[in-house]
Amino acid sequence: MRRCFLPCKRGFAFLLLIAALLSTSPASSLLRATLPQKAQTANAPLAASDEVFLEDLSRRSFRYFWEQADPRTGLVRDRARTDASPHNESHRHVASIAATGFGLTALCIAAQRRWISPDEARERVRATLTFFADRAPQKHGWFYHWMNALTGERVWKSEISSIDTALLLGGVLTARQYFREEDEIVRLATKIYERTDFRWMLNGHPMLLSHGWKPETGFLKHRWEDYSEQTILYLLAIGSPAHAIPPRSWHAWKRSWFTYKSFRYLHRHPPLFIHQYSHAWVDYRRRRDSQPPHIDYFANSITATKAHRQFCLDLTKEFSGYSANIWGITASDSIKGYVAWGGPPRHPAIDGTVVPCAAGGSLMFTPEISLPALREMRDKFGDRIYGRYGFTDAFNPSTGWVNPDVIGIDVGIILLSAENLRTGSVWTWFMMNPEPARAMQLIGLRLASSTWNPTPSTVGSEPWRRSPQSSSHLSVAFSDHTEVVHDPSNARHRLSHLFCK
Repeated sequence: MRRCFLPCKRGFAFLLLIAALLSTSPASSLLRATLPQKAQTANAPLAASDEVFLEDLSRRSFRYFWEQADPRTGLVRDRARTDASPHNESHRHVASIAATGFGLTALCIAAQRRWISPDEARERVRATLTFFADRAPQKHGWFYHWMNALTGERVWKSEISSIDTALLLGGVLTARQYFREEDEIVRLATKIYERTDFRWMLNGHPMLLSHGWKPETGFLKHRWEDYSEQTILYLLAIGSPAHAIPPRSWHAWKRSWFTYKSFRYLHRHPPLFIHQYSHAWVDYRRRRDSQPPHIDYFANSITATKAHRQFCLDLTKEFSGYSANIWGITASDSIKGYVAWGGPPRHPAIDGTVVPCAAGGSLMFTPEISLPALREMRDKFGDRIYGRYGFTDAFNPSTGWVNPDVIGIDVGIILLSAENLRTGSVWTWFMMNPEPARAMQLIGLRLASSTWNPTPSTVGSEPWRRSPQSSSHLSVAFSDHTEVVHDPSNARHRLSHLFCK
């Protein structure tokens, strides 16, 4: 049901008035650049050619998770050659638990779309969950970042990773709901999740979770203490039925604001993936923190993606390969090795490389810029960068370098983001679990609609240039109350939800 805080006819006239003000204002171009546009919903129709493209890309992406997983353990390899040829010995059997979380979700998508039979998907899911429930090395329910795909043994002296376990659990809980009629799958998934001791991962801190633990040195020194990709981790921890951490933990980590040109948003680290991974499973649409400044995390990721695209466009004088539809930098391979780069702010190693999963991971946020980017990459560079598993992990249009590898988590974020854009199914399956919903209720992350309501003194004038006596306010209506937030400093925040939800 559409919700609006204005009567229909009067509201329509009001919107026309505001549109006229924006179109004639000297600041209109700035506002259009900074306002997060209303995101295309999962049910909104795509052009037929876009559907054909996404079906092909998604099916190729799924192929990675089917072919690069061990059928006995279910562990998905961290990376593979773009043509599926054998990798070198040091990487050939290295699996990633985060990639396995994406892989479990990919199996649900594939079963729903009949790329494989439901029975095939069910058996692979059951094998994977059996391995993690009964055989995989673990510490208080947490798993090693990298394992041997054939045996599950720890490799590369990797850490017990809190965030990678959380991404694995995203897949575990998605499968629990997709196969909710299968008692054994439900039992195994529940065992894996409820065994995870989130309080242990606090390592003595009352609210902030550790990055992980190593048997040689104990807990890692870093904590999840600022905005990053960890929001799914905190929701799972707060909603845990067996080892929950306090709800106030959600508000304990910092919200660092960043400004790039006309864009202002929560942002702490350069790679764009920090704005994507949790959203692959958690449906943050139309939700706001109940505590000021009432953050809309979905809108924040829209703004982060648009700011990142602008950042890439601003690099065109230095790297001519970037353009309006050839853009994207996030953690990936480079000609010199793996780099956790991105921007803004600019990472010093940036060399003109394009990482397709930057745009691809934001399909669910910004299809109007992400889809044209992916399509132009494929059309312009063809099978040099687009093959058996979809896009190569990275390429440099300025130098001609093309990565011979794909990376599991980068393939995964494209697949899940595309499916959420097309149907919203991953969001639906994951949010059917009662634990994330309970966590959202406990922390006050509630469904809300908001409109900017100008005072009479601002109508017919330029509200962003109002006199000190005039004011505007943001009326935020939650499910159980309405709050008015005065925010005279930032027109984007006042106007970003002008239109009805």
